[in-house]
Parts: sequence; C-alpha cells; structure tokens
Amino acid sequence: MGTWQLVAVGLVMLLGLLGVLIPGAPGPPVVWAGVVWWALTEKTALAWWVLMGATAVLLLNQALKWLLPARRMKDAGIPRQTLYAGGASAVVGFFVVPVVGAVIGFVTGIYGAERARLGDHGNAWASTRTAMRAIGFSVLIELFACLLVVGAWTGAVAAG
Repeated sequence: MGTWQLVAVGLVMLLGLLGVLIPGAPGPPVVWAGVVWWALTEKTALAWWVLMGATAVLLLNQALKWLLPARRMKDAGIPRQTLYAGGASAVVGFFVVPVVGAVIGFVTGIYGAERARLGDHGNAWASTRTAMRAIGFSVLIELFACLLVVGAWTGAVAAG
C-alpha cells in the first residue's frame, strides 16, 4: 500500500472520529470502512486480524451504546418519549442553526418534554441533566471504541 493511500485511509478514520462527536454523523461505520479499505488493499494476515478485531469492537460498541445509557435513563424514570422529543427538536435545530443547532435543539426538546411531564423547572432540569449525562456516556463509549480501532490500525501499520 502506498504512502498516499495510507494517508487517505488515515484521513477517513479521522473523519470517522470527528463523526462520533457530531450528532447524527456515522462515526463508527466510517472508521470501520477505513479499516476495510486498508485490509482489502493490504491483504496480509495482520490486516485481516485487525479487521476482525475492529468488527468485534464496533459491534460490541453498538450494543453497549444503546444498553447502558438507556438503563440509566430508565432508572431515573425518564420515558423514551422524552428522547423522541429531543431527537425531533435536534432535527429542527439543525436546520434553524446549522450543526450547532442540533445540540441546542436536543437539549431544548428534552427539557420541554420533561417540563411538560413533570410540571416544574427544578425537576425538569434535573431530569434533563440526567438524560444529557446518559447521552454523553454513550458518546464516550463510541469514541473509546473508535479510538481503540484507530490505535490498532496505527499499530499494525507501524509494525507492517
């Protein structure tokens, strides 16, 4: 594999890492696609092992990303409808204030749903903070998994 192609694969993976931090962007699939591209071009045993490991880590990431935060929110008594309201508000916010509006809309939607459900500001804000911590935990899980994959790829490239 040539130097420029390695640089291109690295840039794809960097784009995937950034995608983890941008709401709605497909970070892990982009990182995985970079590993697939590299493994299909490299065609060594090490490349295939890295691809298998990356696939396993990212599949485990998908399960943990959905199970752990949902459990925290369920324990706090936050219904799924609150997340749906946050998601819908994020889409609207994205178009009203490009990119940054998605985060603003998400938080506003969660707060609005919780305010309507609970009736007072203090409880609604506490519930919103709990939901945001759970979502932030989900992002950290995803980022850690992607960094693990990129680290394995970097190590394999340095070794090979």
